[in-house]
Amino acid sequence: MSRAERDASYNNSAAVADSAAHNEKRNTASAALRAAYPGTLDLRYGPREANCWDLFPADDPAAPCLVFIHGGYWQRNTRHGFAIVGEGVRAHGWSVALPGYSLAPAVTLTDIVAEIRAALDWLAANGAAYGVAGPVILSGWSAGGHLAAMALDHPLVSAGLAISSVFELGPLRDTYLNQALRLTDEEVATLSPLRLPPVPKPLAIAYGTAELWPLVEDSRALNRLRAAAHMPGVLLPVAGADHFTVVDELRRSDGLLTRAALDLAR
Repeated sequence: MSRAERDASYNNSAAVADSAAHNEKRNTASAALRAAYPGTLDLRYGPREANCWDLFPADDPAAPCLVFIHGGYWQRNTRHGFAIVGEGVRAHGWSVALPGYSLAPAVTLTDIVAEIRAALDWLAANGAAYGVAGPVILSGWSAGGHLAAMALDHPLVSAGLAISSVFELGPLRDTYLNQALRLTDEEVATLSPLRLPPVPKPLAIAYGTAELWPLVEDSRALNRLRAAAHMPGVLLPVAGADHFTVVDELRRSDGLLTRAALDLAR
C-alpha cells in the first residue's frame, strides 16, 4: 500500500461524507443533557486540565453504571460531546459516567492509558458520594474502545464493551496518525490489546459493517484471540452502520449495543 492508501484506511472522517453533521448533532444533544446535571460535572480526578469526570447518576445508586470513553484517535474530541451516547441504558435505570483524558501530542499514549486507570481509581473511591455505586461496564468508541480494552482488568470493572476500535497499534506508525502519537516500539508492544494476554472478564466487541477495513479486522481478530483462550464475550457486527452511526445503537433503549450492555450486567 502507498502512504496515501494507508492514511485513507484509517481516516474515518474522510470515509463518511456526513460525519461532521453527525458529530454536530451529537454535540448539541449532549450539551442539553449536561445542562441538566450541573452538580456532577467536571469532577477532577487528576492534575491535567482534561482529568475530569462527568457523572449522570441514576435514581438508584446501586444501579449499573456505563462508563463511556470518547474516541478521536487519542488526539481530538472531549467527553462533553458524548454525554448523550448513554441515553439507551439510562432509559433502563442505569447511571452513565464519562471520563476525560489528555490528548496527543501534549501527552503520550502511555500517559493516556495511565489517566484512564487513574480515573477509574477515583470513581472506585468517590463514585458512591455522587450516587454512582453499582457495577461498572466499561465502554468506549474508536480510540475509547482501545482504552476500554486496556483497562478491562481494573478491579472496578465488571465487563467491557469496545466499539469500532483499533487493537493493533503497529500499522498506525505508517500513517498520518503517528505525527501526534509518536508511538514507540515499547508502546506498540505493551499497548496493543492484540499482543497482550486476554483479560478473563466479559468483553463484547462491536463494529459497523460499513466501517473501514482495519477497524473491522482488528475487532474480529481480538474476538478470535479471546475465543481461542476461552474468554467470555460476543462479536457484534452492526449491520449497515459506519464509524459514526454505530454509536446510535447505544442511544436507543432497544439498540443492539444497549442490549449488549444490559446483557453484560446480568
